[in-house]
Amino acid sequence: MNVTMKQLLEAGVHFGHQSRRWNPKMKPYIYTERNGIYIIDLKKTLKMLRDACKFVRDAVAEGHTVLFVGTKKQAKDSIFEAARDCNMYYVNNRWLGGMLTNFRTIRRSVLRLMEIERMEADGSIQHYTKKEQSMLLKEKASLEKNLAGVKKMDKLPGLIFIVDPHKEQIAVEEARKLKIPIVSIVDTNCNPDQIDWVIPGNDDAIRAVKLIAQKVAESVAEGLMARADTGAPLQAELPAGPLSVDIESIEKKYGDVAEEEESSIDYFGEGAPEPVEVEEVAAEPAAAAEPTA
Repeated sequence: MNVTMKQLLEAGVHFGHQSRRWNPKMKPYIYTERNGIYIIDLKKTLKMLRDACKFVRDAVAEGHTVLFVGTKKQAKDSIFEAARDCNMYYVNNRWLGGMLTNFRTIRRSVLRLMEIERMEADGSIQHYTKKEQSMLLKEKASLEKNLAGVKKMDKLPGLIFIVDPHKEQIAVEEARKLKIPIVSIVDTNCNPDQIDWVIPGNDDAIRAVKLIAQKVAESVAEGLMARADTGAPLQAELPAGPLSVDIESIEKKYGDVAEEEESSIDYFGEGAPEPVEVEEVAAEPAAAAEPTA
């Protein structure tokens, strides 16, 4: 996984929320404030993104799976594409309560979806009346809308990648309850204390979300290749522990990531993107070639 300061800057990863909408716990990750917008320190983002991606790569290499989560409009397509590209699971429409903590019930719903799909495939659905067929197809559409990305997930994931933990609070709480490590893009309005692997960054701009999600997906792909080389078996969850993983020991193992050669970053130089507020992003029309807002 390769990522540069220039890529982060061009994607607008450094733009946080308005200064009146912030969580004081994000202060260590803020570089400055400009025109009422907090600017995130990209040097810290770069290092923490690399650290998080190394953790993801190693976890996948050991046999663990990843669940990508992002249900806000700006994240839907990026989450789907990232999960698809690395053959992992995703939730990008709606987080159903109990997706993790009541996994057996969710799994039964998945099996019901697969049953209706089988009935369509083998033609047995034709044995029902037109009204019953219509009801079955409506049920299938409803189930598929929320469960399509976890149809093949027959065990709890080893870790979870989240876009905007503030919006996905239920997912965060369920993962923490089960001690499933969380890797997340954390904007200036979020609480970083809930996240095991914080990636300070803009979670509202499509380009920023897409870039980081892609880098996480690349790390998953690298882990899968390493797993194939070592023959590690697929595991359902990470080893038990305070946070399911000894973060301090992993940080010691990885050491400090070398910083960029530049002694300073021109956050407002020529070519730098303008900050985009949530409302503006959400209003963008869908495009065929790029992820929709």
